[in-house]
Formats: sequence, structure tokens, C-alpha cells
Amino acid sequence: MTNPIVATPQDSTELGRAARQRISRSALGEWSAPPNRTDPIAVLERQAATRVPELVPIRYARMAAAPFPFLRGAPAIMAADLAAATDTGLTVQLCGDAHLSNFGLYASPERALVFDLNDFDETLPGPFEWDVKRLAASVAVSARANGFDDADARRSVEAAARGYRETMNRLAEQDGMTVWYERVDADQVAALIQKSKRRKGVEKAITSARGRTSLQALNKLTEPGPDGTPRIRHSPPLLVPVELGEGEHVEAVFAAYRRSLPEELRVLLDRHRLVDAARKVVGVGSVGTRCFIALMADVTTGSPLFLQVKEAEQSVLSPHLKPSKFRHQGHRVVHGQRLAQTASDIFLGWATGPDERFYYWRQFRDMKGSAVIEDLNRADLRDYAGLCGHTLARAHARSGDRVAIAAYLGNGDVFDRAMGDFALAYADQTLVDHRALLDAIDSGRIESAASAY
Repeated sequence: MTNPIVATPQDSTELGRAARQRISRSALGEWSAPPNRTDPIAVLERQAATRVPELVPIRYARMAAAPFPFLRGAPAIMAADLAAATDTGLTVQLCGDAHLSNFGLYASPERALVFDLNDFDETLPGPFEWDVKRLAASVAVSARANGFDDADARRSVEAAARGYRETMNRLAEQDGMTVWYERVDADQVAALIQKSKRRKGVEKAITSARGRTSLQALNKLTEPGPDGTPRIRHSPPLLVPVELGEGEHVEAVFAAYRRSLPEELRVLLDRHRLVDAARKVVGVGSVGTRCFIALMADVTTGSPLFLQVKEAEQSVLSPHLKPSKFRHQGHRVVHGQRLAQTASDIFLGWATGPDERFYYWRQFRDMKGSAVIEDLNRADLRDYAGLCGHTLARAHARSGDRVAIAAYLGNGDVFDRAMGDFALAYADQTLVDHRALLDAIDSGRIESAASAY
């Protein structure tokens, strides 16, 4: 799947330095659209062909809202752009969509809040810098969206790259068990924010995350049914009832999902019964894929447990990288998440539906929370970008040759500055692509919903 860890640290160091001959660190910062670049709208149209038709206009509306939502919804476009350039050949388990909003807080199995990557729909083994470039571009686009100039944007991007480089260099000196167990918890996130005013905002976000539980979702997403039993509230088109065929679909997928769990967790799952299910629109890039929420109830107390059932399609990276060893795309997602995260949802599993589509399951709300990127000031964005860079390096160090990557990165700021160059250039490209989407909507080439909901 990934590069085998070579015999000695010296071998790994030589491998990393040799990668500089394949592509220099400064060359990673170069970006310009090639003459034969694929039409970005055509990329989105190809994705739409496999999605729920009535939801695709919502996806376009959400992407049209601003350049950052566009970038969030366009990992397939960026994957093609990254694949067009020479890569380092230093392979890790990629997140595949490591933009700023795909980092956040969630509960570990021990019920402690941890900070980590939280979206692995596109995960696949590939060159480490693809994730770093995705993060860097999202930082630059976000900085501009928040009204910061390019000097501020560059500083934030370089903070992300520096956080990645310094963490990878530190982890290169650690043993495998230390790397595997390293994590960032909520207290460490708060400690990064020194100024009292900013720390107060972080602590508020942490408190909010702790309150995002199945019980909170029960109050927000349900209403009493005819028999008094909670039923999921219908709010079309974002939350709609499951039709009879879809209901059988969910039940069949549930049985298959149960078989994917470890035996001890099947016992825990069996202490709940399926009460209701609905189709739910989520995210930006995922809009149009088949996604459901299932309301479970403890058979003894009736306490709620919400699970999310999300369709897993081929990774947007798959046309450009070696095929996944997993035929089942849900299994691919679960494997990548468990490999990259320091702690994963105990109910993470996968199943195939009667329609032969692939799905993965996880808890819908389990103390999840993330930064509101639009609310970050210059200092906040710089700190947050550095935290995300640190977190991404820890995820990569679990699956890739951390010594080789550290040797490639080096101790100076060449890599950091290269990521600054790339991010600003790709932020310019994002503006062009976003404008192309708006033009496609105006011309009637694609249909956008009247509201992004």
C-alpha cells in the first residue's frame, strides 16, 4: 500500500534526499494551469452523473457561494491538477481532502475530546505533499475570504507548512509506538491560544463540542410520532423521509454493517433498536451522494444513538494513483481513517447496499466541533493553520516513512516558502474556477438551486 519502511534510518535519509533530485522543494511551489488542463466544470459534471439528481443543484449552489466553499467542493479538480505535476514519490495514507474545515474536535472511545482530521472520503495512498498542498491552498483562500492581504495569507500558509515540517522532523526521531499514540487533545488546543480573549473563544468552542451529542441531536432533529415515539423531523430537501424501498435498503445495509464490526461491538449495537431513518444532505463536496441518518434507541432506557450512513464512491484520487487494495469503497474509507487518526469512532464500519453501492457507518454526532473559519482573525488563522499542519504530519507519520519525509523537508524554511508560493498561485486558480462555475450557472449549462440551504 505505502512505501515499505527501509532497513535503517540512514537508508530512509538517503531516500528522502534522493527525492529532492526527483523534484526540489522549491519546485513544489510552482503552479500554473497547463494548456491541456481539463475543464473544471466538466469534472464536476462527471461527478454529478452518479449522484441523486435533485440534490446536485444544491451542491452547485453551495459551491457558488464563495471561493472557499468552491474549493471545499472541488477536491476532484485539485486532484487532477496535483497529478499533472511531478511528485516526491514519498507515499503516505493521504486524507485526500485535507482542507481547513476537515480538521476538528471529536470524542475518543474514552470520551476525551481530541483534535484530528475528520473526513476520509477520498483517502488513498499517495505522495505526502498532495495533502499539504490541499491544506495550504485552503489556508490562502480562507485568508483572502476573511479580508487579509497576501502577505498575511502567506504567513498563515507558512505556519501550516512549518507546523508540518517541524512535527515530521520531531517524529522522525521517535519510535513507532510513540508516534502511534501521539495525539492532540482539547486542553492542548486551548493552550496554543495564549491571549485571554482568544482563549475564551476556543474554550467556548470546546464546550460547544462537548454538547454535540445524540441527545442534543434528538432535541434538534426529531418530533413525537403518532405513538409518542420520537421520529426524525422532515425538512425537505435537506432532511426527507425514507421511502419504503429505501427503508428496506437501510435495514439491509444495517445488517451488513453489523457484520463489519468487531464482535464485542456487535453486542453493544444489539442493545439498540432501529427506530427511524431519513436521507440527510451533508457538507459541500458530498452533496448528492446518498447519505442517511439512523435513529437508534437503547432497548432498556430508550436513550438515543444517531448513526450516519454515507455512500462511499471511488476516491477522487483514484484516477491518478495506484488502485486501492480494497474493492469495497466503504472499507477503504474505514481503513484510511483508522490508520490516520489517533482515535476513531467505535461504530465505524462498512456495508454494501442491495443496489451494490458502498456505504460506511459512524456516529452522527459524537461531541464533534470545528473552527468557524470565517470568524478567525489573522493571528487565529495563523495559529490554527499551524495546528492543522502539525496534525497532518502526525497522521502521515503513522503510515509513511517519516525519516525519509523529514530528510526531504530539511530543517530550513525552503519547503515552507514553497508552500506559500503554491498556495497563493492556486488561490488565484480557485478564483478563476469559481468564476467559471458562476458563468456555467448563468449560461444554463448547469442548474443551481435558488438557495444553498
